[in-house]
Amino acid sequence: MIYTVTLNPSLDYMMTVENFQLSKTNRSSREKILAGGKGINVSMVLKHLGVESRALGFLAGFVGKEIENRLEAEGIQTDFVYLKEGCSRINVKLQNLEGTEINAQGPVIGQEDLQAFMNRLSCLLPGDYLVLAGSIPPSLPKNTYGLMMETWRDRGVRVVLDATGEALRQGLGKSPFLIKPNRDELGDLFDVTIETEDQALFYAQKLRQEGAQNVLVSLGGKGALLMSDSGKIYRGGCPRGQVKNAVGAGDSMIAGFLRAKTQGLGDREALAMGIATGSASAFSDRLAEETQVEKLLPEIEIREVTWKKKS
Repeated sequence: MIYTVTLNPSLDYMMTVENFQLSKTNRSSREKILAGGKGINVSMVLKHLGVESRALGFLAGFVGKEIENRLEAEGIQTDFVYLKEGCSRINVKLQNLEGTEINAQGPVIGQEDLQAFMNRLSCLLPGDYLVLAGSIPPSLPKNTYGLMMETWRDRGVRVVLDATGEALRQGLGKSPFLIKPNRDELGDLFDVTIETEDQALFYAQKLRQEGAQNVLVSLGGKGALLMSDSGKIYRGGCPRGQVKNAVGAGDSMIAGFLRAKTQGLGDREALAMGIATGSASAFSDRLAEETQVEKLLPEIEIREVTWKKKS
């Protein structure tokens, strides 16, 4: 079973505003509302690919109820902790303004709430996947992911950590099954600018040395590379297509990778499925559907990379 964690879910109010002007009344030309959050995106795409998952996290107020209603309408299992006070976030995203968005803070999560959430995870079994995705809310300890990983990794649960900065750094020593930084996030961890494949491999190797079992690096329009726990390195390019919306593409890549793994497929096939699924989301106005993924999959060529490890 796959469990996805979104600590601070949201309703994402997606708006297109033509000729946006500051200090003026602007009117949208198109809008839609989606349940948002990185873990939620993973669960959504897994459902589209025919894989069951359970979405976990914290919800509050009327917005929280709407988030859960939308997930259940999609047929996604949920087991959220409801907070007694506050309200889940509504984020505003202006789609045609170079990714301009306003993200709300979300409700305060107390220690009792965190303990209730940890109790939710007691059902995890050896071989299950636990996807920890997104930022840690300010009201929770910065090492929250690390605490979760330490507890359930020792029980044979395979943890996927999709976080950035300090949250990722703290989790590396807990031996996550998979991490998925993009090129910029990988560079930020080491305060460098990554411009070449060789540089990406060099710093992916460092993350393996720090504890990650598998490192999947998204290279945007240039595809992705996988440095696996088998010691092999695979590289795949992107299929042809026009990017319409990159939001959720990285989450979709994780969903595709996990789908292949739950089917017993190897690293080469998992990377291909991850790239196809991420691309399908990027080429669409919504998250990837299985028919789109299957159409793109034959275009993706995966090659094994021979690379001399550097100290």
